[in-house]
Amino acid sequence: MSIEMSCETLLTLPAAAKALPGRPHVSTLHRWRLRGVHGVQLETVLVGGRRYTSVEALERFAARTTAASDGRPHPSRTRQGRLRAIDLAARELNVTIGDADRH
Repeated sequence: MSIEMSCETLLTLPAAAKALPGRPHVSTLHRWRLRGVHGVQLETVLVGGRRYTSVEALERFAARTTAASDGRPHPSRTRQGRLRAIDLAARELNVTIGDADRH
């Protein structure tokens, strides 16, 4: 899964580090994005030479690393991600139905 810039709350990596419990050093977030933890990497995007993550990506990262640490398969998406997927599918279905009515 990747960050959806249009609907997620972007944070620079220093801002994300300050927002997390324990305030990890920004180099820790870079390590999470490059090497990952328990096989899970932190999602980031590069915009204009600056690296960003999102509040939602941090939530996904925490859920997946917790699951991996506990020996469970990691959840494929958050509740909000599921709702976005449902909304997108509904919009695509409406477009498909509308196109079918014209033929």
